[in-house]
Parts: sequence; structure tokens; C-alpha cells
Amino acid sequence: MQTVSNAVQDKILGTHPIAKEANPAYVHRPDGSMMRALAWFGTKDVLVVDAPIPDITEDYDVILRVTGTTICGSDMHLYHSEIMALQKGDILGHEFMGIVDKVGLGVKNIKPGDRVVTSFQIACGTCEFCKKKLSSFCDRTNNSSLMNTLYGHRDAGFFGYSHLAGGFPGGQAEYVRVPFGNVNCLKIPEGLSDEQVLYLSDVLPTSYHNVVDTGVNEGDVVAVWGLGPIGQCSAKWAKLKGASRVIGIDRVPSRLKFALANGCDEVINFDEHADIVKRLAELVPGGVDVALDCGTFHEPKTTLHKVQKALMLETDVPETVNEMIMATRKGGRIGLIAVYSGFTNNFNIGALMEKGIRFIGNGQAPVHLYWEEILNDYIIPGKFDPRFMITHRVDLEDFPLLYEKFDKRIAGVEKVFVQTKFSSPPGPGCPTLTRVADWPETQDM
Repeated sequence: MQTVSNAVQDKILGTHPIAKEANPAYVHRPDGSMMRALAWFGTKDVLVVDAPIPDITEDYDVILRVTGTTICGSDMHLYHSEIMALQKGDILGHEFMGIVDKVGLGVKNIKPGDRVVTSFQIACGTCEFCKKKLSSFCDRTNNSSLMNTLYGHRDAGFFGYSHLAGGFPGGQAEYVRVPFGNVNCLKIPEGLSDEQVLYLSDVLPTSYHNVVDTGVNEGDVVAVWGLGPIGQCSAKWAKLKGASRVIGIDRVPSRLKFALANGCDEVINFDEHADIVKRLAELVPGGVDVALDCGTFHEPKTTLHKVQKALMLETDVPETVNEMIMATRKGGRIGLIAVYSGFTNNFNIGALMEKGIRFIGNGQAPVHLYWEEILNDYIIPGKFDPRFMITHRVDLEDFPLLYEKFDKRIAGVEKVFVQTKFSSPPGPGCPTLTRVADWPETQDM
């Protein structure tokens, strides 16, 4: 085993030269009992700390003992302080599941002891959007005036994703309070491991929505930018929806290799083919039918946008979007499921208009619209097995180091199942527990 440095030990144990505390906005258990939780304190500064265990605040609350959580690519925007309205001490995490510990007086459909997955967004269940199961558009769960100013409207509140998303403490913790738990918890049937269902909280509905909302049809040629878990799953969903050909685009060799084995017919390494538009034109004369953006805005390719972003002249970069516009056929479709947060420069709006392309902001996926369908029609029958993307299993205490390694894109690290003291042993065919400090430092870039 490798020798662990003092700095690494600090991250593992959650210690720090200056005492840091979580700042959860919820009612605490009256006995003062504590839990372990991952909290944000600044750019690339996350720690596992002691935090009060939440108690019932409202009649429709559910308190979960978390049995599985994970790190999401979109969490990197928080890690890099690219999402506004983060506050020191905020508990992170929006993908999690667990066992019901307590329920409020108004919760009648689930009970203590039930195993449930929670949607990453918080829906009220009664507004006009929630009645249509468009949970991501809920009108009642996000009081952020900043979001209203930036976008003209508010989305639903999200767990562990800053006060722009309502300031709800997240699930990278041993316990979590789920507001409106009567609608935001999905009961899981016996016979399925946690690893098979955890990702119903976000990755599976998000990738499915990307494909369905953009409109992948029988026979379409689809190009997917970004081959992290969302991109890998989107490629699989596209094939299940009848795409004749799926082309994956990334720069990480292990991801490209993985994609070829799990849904993509061809891949393009943009380190080897700097002109993606030219390469796609060689592969698909006339252009692809559908382009899906499953990447990220925080890594500009060109000097122009590196400078603009560094000077805060733009928050997001349009490079991927412009590639998609140029590479998509006339009358084709583009879907954005990647997280964009603000404004961009040099967007090729002329080509978008002249080519008649349907440019679709998929938005945050409405989890409630899809999660039962995905569970019953795909996971239970074995048509889609989410375990293909799980590369590692680690303990909650390793979260700070996991963020660091994930950010560096250490070779082979994709979707990680993070256990707590309440977790069951690994399910069949799933990774066993490892320590992040023991992982090799090889960067796959």
C-alpha cells in the first residue's frame, strides 16, 4: 500500500488546519446526533465533516439513511466554483438512494424500512408542471431570485447544487432530508441491487431524456460529443431507439475504447482530429441527423475562448455547439443536455438559422416522467444494465480524494459507487471496495 501524505490524510479524515463545518438549512435531530457529509468550502476545497442529522421539517418530508451515492460530472462545476450562489459549508450530492428512516405525517405511500431512489430535482407534485410529471420545471421548490433574474423563470430545486438551485443539502452524506418525499422517492422492488437502480436518480433519466427529447428516430446517424457516463448512456439509448450508427467524440483514450465496446460504432479522438467538422464530413457526407452535447463548458479548446473565459467575458464556451451546427445536416436536430450556466460569445447563429436546424435545450431531465418507464421496461427486463458504467466502489470518507482524481480524469475512473455505513455489500458483477489513495496516478488524456 502507498504511503499516505499528511495532506492526503487530512482529506481522508476530513481534518483541516482551520476548523470547517457544514451549514445545513434543516431542522436537526433533537438529540444532537451527527453524521458524516461532504461539504464545499471553496474552489477545489471539499471535505468530509461532521454535520447534524436532519429531522422532519414539513409533513411531506422523508429522512433517508443513504445506502448509495456517487459523483457526477456536473459536480465538477461546483468543485471549480463555476456555479453561482455556492456557500461555504453547503453539503453536495444530487444522485443518491437509501432506506427510509422517518416520514412526515402527510407521507402515506412509503414507510420506514422501504428502499427508495430519490430524483435529483425536488418536485412539489401539485403544480401544473408536476401534474404532467415535468418535475424539473416545478414552480414551487426553488425560491432563487437569482435564477429568476438570469433565466426569466425558475427551475425546480435540486439537491446539493448551490443556492441557485434552492440551497437544499445534498446526498453525499449518511442521511438526507427529502422534501415532498411522497413524490420524490421511488420504491425499489426486491431482487435488484443498489448498483442497478441508484442511477435512476439522474444519469439514466438524463441520458434517456437527451435522446427522447431531441428525437432520435429509426435509422438516424447520431454523433455524441462527450463520452462520460451521460454520453455513454446516451449512445446506448440511441441504439435502443433505432439509430443506425452512433459516432462518439472525446479525447480520453479509455473512454473512446469503452465507447466502442458499449454502443458506439465509431469514435473520434479530437486530439488526433482537431477539425471535428471535417472528420465527420468524411465519415457522414451531408451531415449527421442528430448531434448530442453531453460534454462540458468549462474546458475551452482554443486560445480565443481560454482568454475570454479567463477574463470573465463569457461563462460558457460555444466550441462544441458550433461544431455540432456545422456537422449536422440541413433540417437536423441538436440536443444540449450538457450543463451550461450563462452566456457565450461567437455563437454561430447564422448557420443555425440558414440550415433550419432544430436547436433543443433539453433542460434538466424531468426524472418523474421517465424513472418508472426505465425501471420497468428496461432495467427489470435486462434491456439496459446500468452496471456497465460503474468502474469503482469507494467509501464516503474518500470523497475529497475522489473529487480530486475525478477532476484529473485518472485513467479508467468513470461512474463510482460510493458506499456509507448503511450500504449492502457489492451486488453481483459490481466492483469491490478500494481506497482512492491506492489508485495509480496515471492520467488518461
